[in-house]
Amino acid sequence: MAAEMTLQQLQAGFDAGEIDTVLVAAPDMQGRLMGKRFHAAHFLASGYEETHCCNYLLATDMEMLTVEGYASTSWAKGYGDYMMKPDLATLRRLPWLEGTALVLCDLVDHHTHAEITISPRAILKRQIARAQAMGYVPMAATELEFYIFEQSYEALRDQGTDRLTPISAYNEDYHLFQTTKEEPLMRALRNGLYGAGIPVENSKGEAEAGQAEINIRYADMLTTADYHVITKQATKEIAHGLGKSVTFMAKYDHRRAGSSSHVHQSLWTPEGAAAFMDGDAEYGMSALMRQYMAGQLAHAREITAFLAPNVNSYKRFCTGMFAPTKAVWSLDNRTAGFRVCGDGSRAVRVECRIGGADLNPYLACAALLAAGLAGIEQGMALEPELHGDMYGAREAREIPKTLREAADLLDGSEMLRAAFGDEVVEHYTHAARWEISEHDRVVTDWERRRLLERG
Repeated sequence: MAAEMTLQQLQAGFDAGEIDTVLVAAPDMQGRLMGKRFHAAHFLASGYEETHCCNYLLATDMEMLTVEGYASTSWAKGYGDYMMKPDLATLRRLPWLEGTALVLCDLVDHHTHAEITISPRAILKRQIARAQAMGYVPMAATELEFYIFEQSYEALRDQGTDRLTPISAYNEDYHLFQTTKEEPLMRALRNGLYGAGIPVENSKGEAEAGQAEINIRYADMLTTADYHVITKQATKEIAHGLGKSVTFMAKYDHRRAGSSSHVHQSLWTPEGAAAFMDGDAEYGMSALMRQYMAGQLAHAREITAFLAPNVNSYKRFCTGMFAPTKAVWSLDNRTAGFRVCGDGSRAVRVECRIGGADLNPYLACAALLAAGLAGIEQGMALEPELHGDMYGAREAREIPKTLREAADLLDGSEMLRAAFGDEVVEHYTHAARWEISEHDRVVTDWERRRLLERG
């Protein structure tokens, strides 16, 4: 498999006429890659050390609107700069873009060179450092689902989204013939990621017409989040090049299953031992794993805003479509919010099934890790496993039903304020409440259809 590039390999590629462009990118609040396209010559000369971006990139909504009310930046503060500091360990060739490489950046203060507290990558790195100080290496993998449509983004922009045409006509879960129809895209995606040094395992059809899933190998938690954002970018870019479109909306149609991003997690020792594994314990779950899961369950409702960050996210949580509605745990049970997988083996792990494909992986992983570490620090006892159909478990802990509820829980979370700091919690609570206010003021097609004549 092709590995990440060194600066020397980039120089060699430039000298050979194979690479002329370097994407210098940082994830924003929504998990999108923002940055600049450098000519490779300038990147090699000095760009590899630093560049700059407007600090509004961590204070805008999905429409890139400069939202008022953030403490970090504003019109009154003049919207200054952040320094973008390339993390050269992430430098890689992008086979799906001709002559192009990519490097991910940390956002830092130009004067102090301290990482920006509210930046998603910094938030995750602080929680990883916390785990490392306790003697553990957090590992994770995300399963990323999305829909593929026959129309291009341009066609949908010009003609509207009323008649989205999925690339297949029926449920394609594990369906090899049906997924052959999308193979030009998916094969290019698998090979492109592999060529970029991202260890793709497989793709498969998911449980709806036109729905696909891409799976990347387990890695340390920061690398997994980096893989995730690059994979989303690659999927959109490759689809665009083929005249197709994809969506990572949590729920693009109320009649269809939603798209998730399940997060698998475990802790390992620096020596490579599986800290979640105890061969003599039930399901092979060590006492450490049980404490970690206890923390996640205790704080599940408080961290949901980082797993389901949009108003639309909460439309995914419905009975009978494989999205959970209860924040409880069970062994190998897809109706539970937390599923124990790989029981009795070194691969025993907890899978959080709450997150949608619209999550920011840095924030989601950071929140899950913070909750798990709180469980370990406090020696929490794991609540009893629930069995059977969780949709019917009336007394079980509910996943928040709306972003409004989740934002209030985030704002009031003592655990997250202790782990992330007040600045981070208030910044992302403000982002959530802005999304709610924007949604609340918009008249929808559903309202017009329901009320225009009959109301």
